[in-house]
Amino acid sequence: MGRPSGCGGRDSNDGPNDDVALMLAFSNGDAAAFEVLFARWSGRLLRFVQRMVREEAVAEELVQEVFLRVYRARDRYSPDAKFSTWLYRIATNLALNELRRPRQRDPHRSTDEDGAPELTAQMPATDDVVHSRRVAEAVEEQLAALPEKQRAALLLTAVDGLSYAEVALALEVTEKAVKALVHRARSSLAGRLQAQRSDEIPGGGR
Repeated sequence: MGRPSGCGGRDSNDGPNDDVALMLAFSNGDAAAFEVLFARWSGRLLRFVQRMVREEAVAEELVQEVFLRVYRARDRYSPDAKFSTWLYRIATNLALNELRRPRQRDPHRSTDEDGAPELTAQMPATDDVVHSRRVAEAVEEQLAALPEKQRAALLLTAVDGLSYAEVALALEVTEKAVKALVHRARSSLAGRLQAQRSDEIPGGGR
């Protein structure tokens, strides 16, 4: 098993039934089926987990742990739910457990931040690029400030496209609770971003 794939997407013909078929094939000894599942899902899981824990190295370790658990569970696997739902449930639990651990290191600095001086020297950023980057950074900053389950619910629904029912299984809560988490997350995120914009405008908070 290699590092999480950078693409991690699915082909248009691949669907939940195909995922289940691959996992069942792996359960029956087809090691290649596991490699296909890893290539298909590792990138998406990495993006989700990285936005949860905000440390690239930790996110990679957690995604490796997700697939290690899938590997170990091959003989016990039963397609009671979509494969993706099961996968996200493992990933979400690992991410939430990681966030509850005492933090012993500084937040990870992305490679973009580390390489900014060199990249700037090679290709000067336009005002639009700078503005877009600032907006994206503001969203990520305020997203990280949300309570853990609100952040997970919002990412799983808005970014990864899971249904409320699937998120309920991943978070081990009711669908009603998921809807409430998403609503609170959206409202809080919008309020935080508005407040941040007001603070950045001279006299805007008055």
